[in-house]
Order: sequence, then C-alpha cells, then structure tokens
Amino acid sequence: MKNKILLSVTLLVVMMAYLGCSTVKTSGEKGFIPIFDGKTLNGWEGDAKYWRVENGEMIGEITPATIIKVNTFLIYTKEQPADFILKAEYRISSKGNSGINYRSVRVDTLPYALKGYQFDLDGKDKYNLGYPKYSGQNYEERGRQFLAPRGQRTIIETGKPPRLIDSLGTKAELLSHIKYDDWNEITIVVKGNNMKHYLNGTLMSEVTDNDLVNRKMSGLIGVQVHVGPPMKIEFRNMMIKKL
Repeated sequence: MKNKILLSVTLLVVMMAYLGCSTVKTSGEKGFIPIFDGKTLNGWEGDAKYWRVENGEMIGEITPATIIKVNTFLIYTKEQPADFILKAEYRISSKGNSGINYRSVRVDTLPYALKGYQFDLDGKDKYNLGYPKYSGQNYEERGRQFLAPRGQRTIIETGKPPRLIDSLGTKAELLSHIKYDDWNEITIVVKGNNMKHYLNGTLMSEVTDNDLVNRKMSGLIGVQVHVGPPMKIEFRNMMIKKL
C-alpha cells in the first residue's frame, strides 16, 4: 500500500513539473484566457512566409530571401475586443522592429496590414544606439503616429497633436527595466479611452484619447514584422482578460 501511495505521489509530482514547463500559461492569472495555443496559429491569419510556431513560440522572421516592402501582420481573427488587459512575453533580435497592434482595422488595399494603436517594439541595435529607442511607446500605425513616446503620459483632443501632461521617468530609469537580449513581459491595459503600456511591470507610456474623429474603441489585435533588414520577433504566453 505504501509503495502504491509513493508511486502515485511521484507520478503527481512529475505531472505537475511537466505542466509547469509549458510555455502557455492557463492558470495562475485569474480571468485570463490564452489567445495563442503554443502549438498552432489557429485563430490567427497572416503570411506563412513570415510567421510560424516553434517550441511554444509564435515567431515572425524576415530573412535575406524574404525582405518585405510593406509591414505585415499576423492578425487575431476570433474577436475584436474593446476593454481588456493583454499580456505577452517577447524576445526581439538586435535589429528587429515589431509591435502589438490593438483596436485596429484592416487596410483593404494591402494584405495583412493594420491601422491602429501599437505597443511599439524594437531591438537594441535597430537604430545603432545600443538600446531600444521606441519599445513601450504608443504609436498609431498608418494613423496619427507618435501618440505617447516612452516616458510620457499624454492626452489627445480632436484636431490637435498629443499634449504631454506628465513624465513617467527618465530615459535611464525606464531603460533599466528592459532586457535587451532576453524575454520581456508586455502588459497592455485598455479601458475606455485610456491606454497604458507596461514593460516588465513598469509603466512606459499612457494615452488618454479624446479625439472623437480618429480614436477607436474596439478592434483587431495583431503582431508585426516591419520593413527593414532581416529580423526575428518571438512571442509566447499571450493571454487576454476582458474588462
């Protein structure tokens, strides 16, 4: 009997360890559901030339043989959420340029193109600075562009450029929270007309969008590979919680 109990406990420990190694988190984050299953691109639409799944990761890659002339996205097609918290981990090559779009719309004249808010991401050597220039900012793809650079809290009124209302920290302070050659955690908090971008738990930018003409209150989610040199972007543990 003791041997049977010992065997059962051992099997339970092994199973727990195996599940704990999964790159897709389905528990421990109350209310969050995965939007990437870690095995396939089910629920996503994009050009297979640039997007694939390996080792539980969603990978976007441009090689010397597949250089692009227009930014291209892998688009989540199951829903167009309004208010939510999105979590994901990313790792980007040193020359990489990418982002996570949300509350976005398709560009009808181009395949797999989006217009909308973006959590901007770039590698440490994309601009030959030794650090990411834009990671964490709010950039509107094919729209109003720089809505809140990293380190800024802004407010936008109809027909006017973004107005700085507060600083979120110095360049050095904010960069100290970004891992240049490793995995980082993104958190996007979107509620009403307010959007907050966090990197590794630190608020990097915040926008309050009062522009009744141009703002969007719901829309598509997508991940990007950007025009430029060969690059690689990896995502994992992508989850969403509706607010």
